[in-house]
Amino acid sequence: MTAPTFRPAAPDDVPALHRLIESAYRGDSAKSGWTHEADLLGGQRTDEAELLDILADASRVILLAEVDANGERLLTGCVQVADQGEGLAYLGLLTVDPTRQAGGLGRLLIDAAEAEARGRFGATRMEMTVIRQRSELIAWYERRGYRLTGETRPFPLDDERFGLPQTRELEFVVMEKALG
Repeated sequence: MTAPTFRPAAPDDVPALHRLIESAYRGDSAKSGWTHEADLLGGQRTDEAELLDILADASRVILLAEVDANGERLLTGCVQVADQGEGLAYLGLLTVDPTRQAGGLGRLLIDAAEAEARGRFGATRMEMTVIRQRSELIAWYERRGYRLTGETRPFPLDDERFGLPQTRELEFVVMEKALG
């Protein structure tokens, strides 16, 4: 297996991208990795229409991580970067194939997202939101240089496009990092 390469997603990538995201965030397949939300949320994480909307928006990009596997390109991860204006970019949809987690790909995806935010959008800061109950994931992001801002944002509890909550206590914490 080779080192991953990164490229912006295209509309033709959406079916495979959607399968990857759902496998990492929801259901039994997600539980084979450590970063899933399957115990907090059922239903879907996203849908193909939302992914196509992201790809059609010049202020957002989804980077794909691919590796060479027996002469074929295999999708192993992705991350979204969105321009928020005034030097701020947003990191979202960080996804690593559950069977490949804990191998360093998440770190490489964050590095690629930060470089993309600086290069494409001129960002000097990156923010993200993480479900408050995911303390292990928050700690992982802190080890990557992200800090809790003290701000919280509501989780879309009643919008099935983002999942079916197992608890009404969900909310997001905001994390931020200065980009050098």
